Amino acid sequence: MGIETEAAGPVFLRRISAGDRDEFIALAKASEGLHHPWVYVPTTVEGFAEYLARFDGITAVGFLVCVRNDVAGFVSISRIERSSYERGVLGYGAFVPHAGCGYMTEGVGLAVRHGFERLGLHRLEADIQPENAASLQLARRVGMRREGFSPGLIRIAGVWRDHERWAIVRDRV
Repeated sequence: MGIETEAAGPVFLRRISAGDRDEFIALAKASEGLHHPWVYVPTTVEGFAEYLARFDGITAVGFLVCVRNDVAGFVSISRIERSSYERGVLGYGAFVPHAGCGYMTEGVGLAVRHGFERLGLHRLEADIQPENAASLQLARRVGMRREGFSPGLIRIAGVWRDHERWAIVRDRV
């Protein structure tokens, strides 16, 4: 089941589901070198089940970035807060062999549009390790701007890692 998009190209988002488990795990395993140490991506059945359980449609939504019939990556909007915030946090990653092809820029752009237009959010944020040049470039390409630096913000693989804070605001797109 895809998400209707206005994209003219071959890239689209579709909600991640239990049926994606085996393909997702295989792609995550093949892409471990690409993701480490930037982000944890589940590579086990149990890890995938925990990952999928996060996406309740209220506080978090998860998508696969697809190119025709191939899965090129994943993107999520999590920690969705309502009321006076109306914000969420973007997470994303590419899968090999599609990394570096521009598909994630389009996919994350579609997720930003989904967050603003379908979820009614006002603000989307991303926390990115300063050494993760590819992710920083992607954030810039989708219109995000750097807002600050947070030492030891997120524990990844047991290590507290520094992150730059990036954001995009709906009325400034």
